[in-house]
Amino acid sequence: MDIFQWLTNTPAGEFCFTALVSMIPVVELRGGIPFGVLTCGLPVWAAYLAAVIGNFIPAPFIVVYIRRIFQWMRRRLPRLNRLVDRMEKKAHLKGNLVTKYKYLGLVLFVAIPLPGTGAWTGSLAAAFLDMPLRKALPSIFIGIIVAGIAISILTFGVSSLF
Repeated sequence: MDIFQWLTNTPAGEFCFTALVSMIPVVELRGGIPFGVLTCGLPVWAAYLAAVIGNFIPAPFIVVYIRRIFQWMRRRLPRLNRLVDRMEKKAHLKGNLVTKYKYLGLVLFVAIPLPGTGAWTGSLAAAFLDMPLRKALPSIFIGIIVAGIAISILTFGVSSLF
């Protein structure tokens, strides 16, 4: 059995596949939960759990390493300077809510299930606002949990959660 068959034909593989989809920027758990339920056939609670785990995994790496990655990209890949500039600008603009309300603002920012918000952008904002990892990660995690509940309810209704 190859990896693709395992990912698509076993419950553990479908759980992992849903987590992997939830790691993708922009898609995050907003796409991971519906993907897990509709494509992989997972129950809503399992898709929710996989999506939360998958969406959280990149957060500490983004908070800790994104500035170094952007510096490396500017030195080694100057063609991508405009992309890096846009991402930095987005993080700073989105950081206004976070700056005003600190960690509660970060929770709210990550929890709002709208385009341009979520764990990736929240982690970028936390990194550029120099938030300590030990304080930023719990806020990001709580925001992911709240966003996952909201997406599950919006997509599948309250009754599907039980």
